Amino acid sequence: MVLGGSSGSKVTPYLIYLVFITTLGPLQFGYHLAELNAPQAVITCERKSIHSTTTPGLPQCIPMNPSQFGLVSSIYTLGGLLGALLAGPVSTKHGRLFTLRATTIFFILGPIAETFAPSIPVLSLGRLLSGVGAGASIVVGPIYISEIAPPSAKGLFGAFTQIMTNVGILLTQSLGYFLSKGSMWRVILAIAGAIGCLELLGLFLVPESPIWLANHQKGNVARQVLQRIRGKDADIEPEIEGWRTSAAPEHSSGEEQSLLSPPSGNMPPKQPPVTMMRAITDSFYRPAIIAVVGVMVSQQFTGVNSIIMYSVSLLQTILPTTAALLSVIISAINLVITLACSPLPDKIGRRSCLLLSISGMGLNSVLLALGIYFNLKALSAIAVLLFVASFAVGLGPVPFILSSELVGPEAVGAAQSWALGANWIATFIVAQFSRC
Repeated sequence: MVLGGSSGSKVTPYLIYLVFITTLGPLQFGYHLAELNAPQAVITCERKSIHSTTTPGLPQCIPMNPSQFGLVSSIYTLGGLLGALLAGPVSTKHGRLFTLRATTIFFILGPIAETFAPSIPVLSLGRLLSGVGAGASIVVGPIYISEIAPPSAKGLFGAFTQIMTNVGILLTQSLGYFLSKGSMWRVILAIAGAIGCLELLGLFLVPESPIWLANHQKGNVARQVLQRIRGKDADIEPEIEGWRTSAAPEHSSGEEQSLLSPPSGNMPPKQPPVTMMRAITDSFYRPAIIAVVGVMVSQQFTGVNSIIMYSVSLLQTILPTTAALLSVIISAINLVITLACSPLPDKIGRRSCLLLSISGMGLNSVLLALGIYFNLKALSAIAVLLFVASFAVGLGPVPFILSSELVGPEAVGAAQSWALGANWIATFIVAQFSRC
């Protein structure tokens, strides 16, 4: 498969594999975000099963009131905040691959604690650990994908972060629909650990980002990695030239040197990594940081994650008999629309996608309010579905793409950490104020 008619833009099976393994992190982000939604009633002992088998030594459920359940749910976002703030600096210093592998440890330990949790504190600890992995993965994952994707298709491949997030949400909502009985909710949590193990194994066949290697004076290795990703017959020189241009835009022609040029001695990287503090205080980077933080906060303040995290309990007030099924349908529509619209950022632009998305969500929020006020259940259901569909057009995928495009590779880690840190804080606020 070739994009844009350029041999350098060839999409190889190996590239698809790399994107798939990398986006298992965002998949788990979505999975953990929604894993407590459908089985809330059985986890909190609101609904017990007399005939259900229980795991020896573990209670069938954990007694919780709505406030306690809201805390257990939202503590995941605090872990996400911690992971997001750490991932940028760590990935800049130690590499994208090292950080991706580190996230899988949290994706394994977190579900183990959740699955075998006998009490609220242990369940909360598991959620916190899972959150750290999720927060880090949605920082470094989009960076890595942006750095290995063909230049002409960065928007398309960048959208796979949100696509796989939606796959995770749909998977856990579907499992919750069938396994929300007795102690089977523990199986839902255990499956997340299995996905974490799969990602850890898959990462052993994943190379370091070629751009990170080039920026750290490992030009020969970077060239080999890029050639392997693009295919042995692909012309990678135009792409390497693009790296040089972005790495040294202010150098004169006499001083220009490719990132892949052999290093002289132990010369440090041409573009030293930008710290989070410098990114926000430097007038060169500050506008981009403000832009990505603003978009990320707006994404969460639309309230979309209140539907993802609490849709069953929220919808039961207006659609008591079909709330669980409607949650699955919402997740499926979100995935389908995100997948269908993934080429849009490259075709009509990031800004147009965002404006289209915001307009649709605003209109459908009004329709939902009217449906609830006048007790029009059909209108309420349709408005919720269209609200989520509008989110999938722009506000879902585009924010994860922007951080890697508005700043250079030396600052992308800091930008992504600021953006996702703000995103997790906003998610925590939404989770707390929308809990039932």
